[in-house]
Amino acid sequence: MRGTTVWSRVRGGAAVTGVLAAVLLTAACHTDGPQANAAASPSPTNAARTASAPTTNASATSAPATAGPVVALGDSYTVGGLLPLASAAKPPGCLRSAKAYPVLVAQALHAQLTDVACTNAGVKEMTGPQKTYLGTNPAQLAAVKPSDRLVLLSLGGDDLGFLNVLQQCMKVSVTAPSGSPCKAHYTAGGTDQLAAGVTTETAKIAQVLTAIKERAPRARVVVVGYPDMFPQAGGCWPAVPIASGDIAYLRGIELSANAMLATDAEAAGATFVNTYSPTIGHDFCQKESTRDVEGLVPGSLALPFHPNVRGQQAMATAVLAALKS
Repeated sequence: MRGTTVWSRVRGGAAVTGVLAAVLLTAACHTDGPQANAAASPSPTNAARTASAPTTNASATSAPATAGPVVALGDSYTVGGLLPLASAAKPPGCLRSAKAYPVLVAQALHAQLTDVACTNAGVKEMTGPQKTYLGTNPAQLAAVKPSDRLVLLSLGGDDLGFLNVLQQCMKVSVTAPSGSPCKAHYTAGGTDQLAAGVTTETAKIAQVLTAIKERAPRARVVVVGYPDMFPQAGGCWPAVPIASGDIAYLRGIELSANAMLATDAEAAGATFVNTYSPTIGHDFCQKESTRDVEGLVPGSLALPFHPNVRGQQAMATAVLAALKS
């Protein structure tokens, strides 16, 4: 999801400004070397090819047997930005982390990883280059090869503009903290713009899955859904300034997006991984020691409204469990 958009537009607090400064400073310090956890390579699509790494907690249970390389595609929920940044990641503007769920999964499988996911990526970045504030990421699908055996994909949030939606919801929350001003904004005129966006995204994700299958016909394709971001009841205004009624509305949109991904995955013969259910009760309104997804001002080094280290670990655990089935 477009975490950098939130940083650039949400200017209300010094803490958020500090997060942005930390991102830019950290990224600027890691401008050499290939993709996250990778050995150097002159080819852009192979730059992220990496050897197996030591086992992590994600492999505490016996790992499923998966022969051959793993490829990670997608957005900022795939890259695990700032957890911390991978020192060898290129381009550094994608904000890839060595603690992102694809890295943890590949480590558990003792498999080679190609990580070409990038913060702010949507469907169009699957087939075209993506300019970041530090470097250009090649078209992500170019990294998928016939020899690949596992493709991991988290995608859709950026096309829906979900973090820009959160920004709008925070902006209007002051008008009715216990109401649903954001829902009123997005449903004005009788059409739910966010629900319509989910419907429109269905065909786009289906096209991406078809393209993956064409490029890697023997690979198992795994579509990884989004974890629980919102509390199941109420909210935590003003810590996360979204009106309580809008929390329920946005939670419904997230559930619809996950359902869309699950439907597309099934139609394409891919595996959908539900990361939402395992993370219920670990949303951004929970205390720092409990939450898997951070809020507007992260309590740990993570992007606002993105999984922290614990959240990425939970996502990796869910993927590994699905691979065993």
